Amino acid sequence: MFPPPSGPMDWPPHTPERRAWQQSVKRGPKADRELREIVVQRPPFIADVGYTADRPLHVTMGNTVGGIAQLDRTHRGRLGGLSQLLLRTESVASSKIENVEASLADYGRAVMGSSANASAVSMVAATEALQGIIRDVDRTGQIRKEALLAAHHDLFGSHPSEHHRAGRVRTVQNWIGGSDYTPRNALYVPPPPETVADYLDDLFAFANRDDVPVIVQAAVVHAQFESIHPFIDGNGRIGRTLIHAVLRRRKVTRHLTVPIASGLVAHREQYFDALNDYRAGHAYTLVAMLSSAMTIATHESRRTASNLLEVRQEWDAALGPVRPGTALHRIVESLPSQPILTADEVAERLGLSSSAAHAAITRLHEAGVLEPSSRRQRGRVWSAQAILDELSDLNDRIGALSRSKSRWSE
Repeated sequence: MFPPPSGPMDWPPHTPERRAWQQSVKRGPKADRELREIVVQRPPFIADVGYTADRPLHVTMGNTVGGIAQLDRTHRGRLGGLSQLLLRTESVASSKIENVEASLADYGRAVMGSSANASAVSMVAATEALQGIIRDVDRTGQIRKEALLAAHHDLFGSHPSEHHRAGRVRTVQNWIGGSDYTPRNALYVPPPPETVADYLDDLFAFANRDDVPVIVQAAVVHAQFESIHPFIDGNGRIGRTLIHAVLRRRKVTRHLTVPIASGLVAHREQYFDALNDYRAGHAYTLVAMLSSAMTIATHESRRTASNLLEVRQEWDAALGPVRPGTALHRIVESLPSQPILTADEVAERLGLSSSAAHAAITRLHEAGVLEPSSRRQRGRVWSAQAILDELSDLNDRIGALSRSKSRWSE
């Protein structure tokens, strides 16, 4: 049972600050046009703040970190090819928290550049953002502001109405909830724009420490980022990438991205409540929630590794002997990381002739390994539906288990 928010504070709370307000352009109802004062929330500076977990939480976090590290070590061969898809699964779930909805099939068509809805295109951009931050951590060993800005540019660089702000921190006051025109009745008003640069410097100093428990560090980095709210849009999706950046920098993961957001989206309102608890001086709620989400995601990812082994065995039985090095063999080997493809794409990616790629895809279709994802003949998109179904099931299992156990609320 977690302590109620009214219990002892375990983290410095945010401080309210009254500030003058004036609309640059008078818009909205009279109450908005007459607003003259707002209350912003000033997060604490955290570069040197410590955190002492109680024994039960300390043990739980240790088990969680050990489980993720073991999954990364023991299943990197089987899940290694799937790491790209786990990234996509995480991005899809993270996007759903922001009410951006699309199926994995839609996502796949967007990856291939085929016709897809705007939500699927946005999810592809979110994956690129997550990949970029992880690659930068692998390369530099640090979580850097430059990588954060690049990730935001990946997310919004092609967005029709937000591209001009892609990769740039905000220069105006923003807010969450309330009116569309002013911070009147807002649920949360972040710190003023002129303070954002200093807050981000402080955040990255904390994110690159090695003396903070890993899950505490991941939870606090994420929550502090959400409190700073440095961008006009995309803060949630970018902020959740920082959880994985911390895990990678601290070498809890070296190969895989565990779909943690699938557990958070199952308790969307409680997740938002946990962020509010952090602002009130109670980091425990979010730390415990994140630890539980990681544990469930790790367990179900291990189950997915076993399920994918069975899928491959079924494919081998359906295809019969396949000589290594042939076009057919090379495409089958690539399916865990690229289960959605076109003949032209796979020919270019694997260095195959067009005729060899088409012949192999036809054989895979006849064996039930690949199915058409589009009706058009020219540039037809194909998918290894068994892999996509397993990924969807992974997301559903994590969500269902999270809801049934409610570990962070019971």
